[in-house]
Amino acid sequence: MLGVVELVDALRLPASCRVDQRVPKKMLIENGAPTAADKRLLNDAIEEIQWIAALKPNTVGVPEYRNEEREYLEVAVLSIATRGAQATVDSDGAAAAAKPVNTTRLAELVHRAVPYPLLLLLATPHGLFLSMAHKRWAQNEAGKVVLDGEMATIDVAGDLSPAHAFMQCLALARQPQATLMALYQGWLDCLTALQAARYTGTFKAVDDPALAAARRGALRECQRLEQEVGRLRTQAAKEKQMAKQVDLNLALKRVQADLTAAREQL
Repeated sequence: MLGVVELVDALRLPASCRVDQRVPKKMLIENGAPTAADKRLLNDAIEEIQWIAALKPNTVGVPEYRNEEREYLEVAVLSIATRGAQATVDSDGAAAAAKPVNTTRLAELVHRAVPYPLLLLLATPHGLFLSMAHKRWAQNEAGKVVLDGEMATIDVAGDLSPAHAFMQCLALARQPQATLMALYQGWLDCLTALQAARYTGTFKAVDDPALAAARRGALRECQRLEQEVGRLRTQAAKEKQMAKQVDLNLALKRVQADLTAAREQL
């Protein structure tokens, strides 16, 4: 079964960039939890945080990136092991039934707490997730870094065939070396290729930036259309009037045709 050790090994990181240190949860809670609920999530869900590597110009030989919007001086590789569920309390303050950890929100909080772009590994009882997100300077707060665009978080321990090809794609030497931002984008494109493979059944890495951008757009369209398919199916199942059921089913067929066309662009 694919685990954190296998995923880190697939990165083929040089010893010069390895850190391999535990990070106290308190650091994330103090820097990445804007609400009390977020503090509870970080405190209850996280079992252990491991800082695996720091990729810098002097540790991997890839130049930094700077412009007026962002600076990529370092890419951090972080691993977090989570507990099975998050404890909750009811309106009276009494302990309530535990609920599954919100992996997406947890990943977002960690990305926000760390000022460097992250290659974030989340080992949970229900999957091994890899999460990435670009960052830029905040427009209204000097010196503050915010997420730029959509965060990509995917379970990489799913279908074995695409996951195997994905692991082969991850090696540091196979990523763009022009700047640390280009390197990070290369790993993000590997993640996008795995997401696309979940639709197509075949993992195919893309080296051309324009083709990679087109694939990201097609993937977003597939995800949007899948949500629309689900919405229409639910609505049609609840509809009592025959005429409206017919209209909904026709709309569903049109959206499914659009989804098929979008998948062909992946």
